[in-house]
Amino acid sequence: MPFSVYILVCNDGSYYTGHTDNLEYRVAMHQEGQIDSYTASRLPLTLAFSEQFGTRVEALEMERRIKGWSRKKKEAMMRGDWKEVSRLAKCKLQF
Repeated sequence: MPFSVYILVCNDGSYYTGHTDNLEYRVAMHQEGQIDSYTASRLPLTLAFSEQFGTRVEALEMERRIKGWSRKKKEAMMRGDWKEVSRLAKCKLQF
């Protein structure tokens, strides 16, 4: 069973990152306000990014990693601009 990391864009422009073993169901639950989380008061939502992993541990590790990233780095990843993601990671390491 694949596990997914996902990023939702909330109606206020903020991002929510999570992981699940059923992406369609989880996004639908967020959209309906059925998940008592950050997103419940920021509807409607748009799925901006998802990536599959082989295990829940891998997905959770990636979720935690993404949550620590800057907005610019998240946006670069959502665009698929891995060169920019790498550049932004190097910039952070220099400080």
